[in-house]
Parts: sequence; structure tokens; C-alpha cells
Amino acid sequence: MENDTQNMLPMTFEDFKQQNGQAYWFASDLKSMLGYTDDKGFKKAMDRAIKTCISLGIDHFKNFMPIEGSDDCKLTRFACYLTVMNGDPKKHEVAAAQVYFAEQTRRFELTFQGADDFERLVIRDELTDSNKSLSAAAAAAGVSDYAKFTNAGYLGMYNMHNYKLASYRGIETKELLNHMGRAELAANLFRTTMTEERIKNFKVKGQAELEKTHFEVGKKVRDFVMEETGKKPEQLPIERPIPEVKKVIKSGYRKMLKEDK
Repeated sequence: MENDTQNMLPMTFEDFKQQNGQAYWFASDLKSMLGYTDDKGFKKAMDRAIKTCISLGIDHFKNFMPIEGSDDCKLTRFACYLTVMNGDPKKHEVAAAQVYFAEQTRRFELTFQGADDFERLVIRDELTDSNKSLSAAAAAAGVSDYAKFTNAGYLGMYNMHNYKLASYRGIETKELLNHMGRAELAANLFRTTMTEERIKNFKVKGQAELEKTHFEVGKKVRDFVMEETGKKPEQLPIERPIPEVKKVIKSGYRKMLKEDK
């Protein structure tokens, strides 16, 4: 009778584990566990998980392993963790899986990472790329002082230059972006992207006009942030630095690999 009762218990994440040297899980099994009935929602979560892996500097091919001749793939425990944490928490199964991993990751000395922290990593990388692209567009449009052009955007968005914002927050200027939360990083990504678009679409030329454009876009983003959050951008909370977040996650990753060998 006891065995029958045990057989009737729902299967857990660990029950789906496969072992061939390194432990792995099939993506199709994880999809079912998370309650996804279509590929779109699950693929979105897994794509974001892969981007997170890349942001961490971890080889995603060793964690998201395609199966030749199949749409399925093998996932390490870490890949499952990232996919779960990037899933839709409004889904009951995803929320339950996130709680499970929150408990499990304590064994790996991994401070619980919500989806916001993972998104911070990805958006931070996107912002770095966007700043490079904006720099190239400004250079082509005749910028002569890039520091002043950059600070025009900060002045519009924060009502102060970047070094004053850093002083206001008690951190170094070079660490400003690393301490920003997900929403603030996304707002800055929008600022840089829209400034570049306006420069190109309206053929903005010359230092003065470029600064004016960046300031105006920054001001619009400021107004939007205040409307949506009820806070001025400079009042948004600072988060633990991204390099520290990466260090903790990568340490947990190494412990997970050791656990499943």
C-alpha cells in the first residue's frame, strides 16, 4: 500500500533528471513541468536564459545542448535554473518552480536571484552596445566633445551631470550603470536608442544641436519615468553592483556542475 501511495505522488524536478556523465534535463520535460502548452512562451524564457548565460561569460553551448535531428535539447541544472527564473511568475507552475529553486540554490550558496537581477545583466550589456552605437552616430554627425554630449543626456534625464549623480548616490562615476536597477537601465537604454534614432532620422549635425537633441530626449524619458514610477530618476533605488551579482551566480554555477557530475 505504501508503494502504491508513493507511485501516486506527483513527479518532481529531480525525477526527470537524466544521467550520462553530467546530469541533464530535457527541455521538453522542463516545458511540461512549467505548464507551458505552446512553444512561444517557453522559448521566450529559454532565449532570455541563454542571453543571461552569455552576459555571465559562461559557455551557453555547454548548458543548452542541442540534440541532433531533434527540436529538443539537453539542459544542465544551471540552464534549468536560468530558464525557470526567466519564466512567467504569473503561471502557477513557474512560481512553484521558482520557490523550489530558491530553496535548492541555498545549497550552492547562491543568494536568491529574482528575474529582475537576470534582466539587469542582459539590459546592462544591451546598454553598453547602445552607447557604442550612439557614439558612432554622434561622431558621424560631427560631435567634437563626446563628454559634453553624454552629459547633456544625463542633464535632461536626471537634472544633473553624471558625476553629480554619482556623488548624489555615493558611488564612483564609472560604477553608475552597474548599480542601476532593471527599470532604470531600461530607461537609459531607451534614452540612448531614441537619441540615436532622432540624430539619424532628423539629420542632426554639429555639437550644439547634438547636445540639444540628447537633452530633449533625456527630458522626455525623465517625464515618463516620473509618470510611471512616481519618482524622479535620480531617486530610483540603487542595487548591488552587477559584477558582484555575476560573481555570486558564477560561483553557484560551478557548485551546481560539481554536484551533478
